[in-house]
This record gives sequence, structure tokens and C-alpha cells, in this order.
Amino acid sequence: MEYIEIDEYHHLMSPIHQWDPRAKIVSILTLIFSVVLLYDLELAALGLIFAVILLLISKIPLKFVMWHLRWVVLFILPFFLIMPFAVLEGDITVNPEGFEYAFLILIKAISAVILIFPMIGTMRFNSTAKALERLKIPNKIVQMIIFTYRYIFVFIDEFSDISRSLDSRGFRRRTNMHTIRTLGKAIGMLFVKSYERSERVYNAMCSRGYTGNLKTFDKFEMMRNDWVKMFIVMGMAIGLHLLHFIYFMEMI
Repeated sequence: MEYIEIDEYHHLMSPIHQWDPRAKIVSILTLIFSVVLLYDLELAALGLIFAVILLLISKIPLKFVMWHLRWVVLFILPFFLIMPFAVLEGDITVNPEGFEYAFLILIKAISAVILIFPMIGTMRFNSTAKALERLKIPNKIVQMIIFTYRYIFVFIDEFSDISRSLDSRGFRRRTNMHTIRTLGKAIGMLFVKSYERSERVYNAMCSRGYTGNLKTFDKFEMMRNDWVKMFIVMGMAIGLHLLHFIYFMEMI
């Protein structure tokens, strides 16, 4: 089975790829929070433009990003069926502001997801983990992220093997209790295998000198260009809320 991993294009050469991982994470994460906390549709659209600009600079293929974005869009689409409608005194009415709020949620969600690709898709995942550790993120959380990312693909393979085994025995998925019970047992077996694998992996790591600390060959050093990129992206994040503040003062 072929998987599309978030760091598939870490080998490309772009100003985002050559950015210090620590500054990259802090700057783009600040921009993500800045866009998510906006409550104006026009400013959210401007945040989306900033996100697309950073994505284009990173040279990550748009097809790769769109493949992931489709799930976000499918998740947000029900808001367009729910938010515009309201029930008043037993009557269903259409509120135009509901569409605006739905568009606002969609734009902010797409912007946040797009920004994730320049942030962690432009470096190897172990570099991301090391950068998080250097940013004083607790070591246990960093290692939980590493193992989760590493073994989610292993567990998918395990479940695929279980599914093929069921299919070879004539099992067919239907909307009945037999299917639910069978899939429940398969998931339970996956948990058992996961527990047994975790013990084997832990013992193997201890036998190889694992002491609970993350060890990589990555060395980070902030250069002048890294600071410039950081100030530009942070300026985008702060600028969005300055514009929001100016707009609010004009409304008063």
C-alpha cells in the first residue's frame, strides 16, 4: 500500500525549505492562530491569500495539497446546510448571515490546513520533532507525536492484513449485526497486536541504548535570512489583527 506522507516533498529547494525549523514553526503557527481568530470575512480571505503565497513559495505541488484539502471541504460543507436556516415560531427562515459565517469557517479552515504544509511539509518529520524539542515542548509529548506518526502506517497495514484475511474467508461487509460484531472483533485484535508490538519495540529500543531522549543529527542555527523570514510572516499575522482593529474603530 502506498502512503502519501506529509513530508514527501522535504527534499525540494525553496526559501521555506531553507528556513530554520524552529523559526518556521513559531512564525507559521502564529499566522495560523491569527487567521483562525479573525471574525471578518474579508480579512480571512486576505489570510487565505497569505497562506497560498507561502504555499507557492514552498513549491509543494498543488495536487498534493488539494488531495488533503478535500477532506476538510467535505467536513465543512454541512455548515452551508445548517447555519443559514433558523426556526422562528415554528417557521423555517433563511438567514443570509448564516452563509457568511459558513464561508468564514470554510476560509479559515482551508487557510489553516494550507499553512500546515509549508510549516511541516518542507522538512523531514524527525527535524520537525527535533525543532519542537528545541522549542521546549515536553519530551514525552514530542516522542508521543513521533511514535504516533511512525506507527499509524504500521497499524493501517495490520488492519489491511486482517481485512484481507476476513475477505479470504468469505466475509462481506453489510449493514447488519454480524458485520458490526466481526469488525468489532477485528478492531479488538488490532489493539491486542498493538500492545504486543509496543512491548517488542520498547525492548528493542532499550537494547539499542534508548534512554528516553531524542537523538538526531540535525543542528539548527539562526541566520540573518531566517530572522527576515520570521519578521515577514509574523508581520502578516500581526497586520491582519491591526487591520481588524482599525476596521472595528471605524465602525465605532
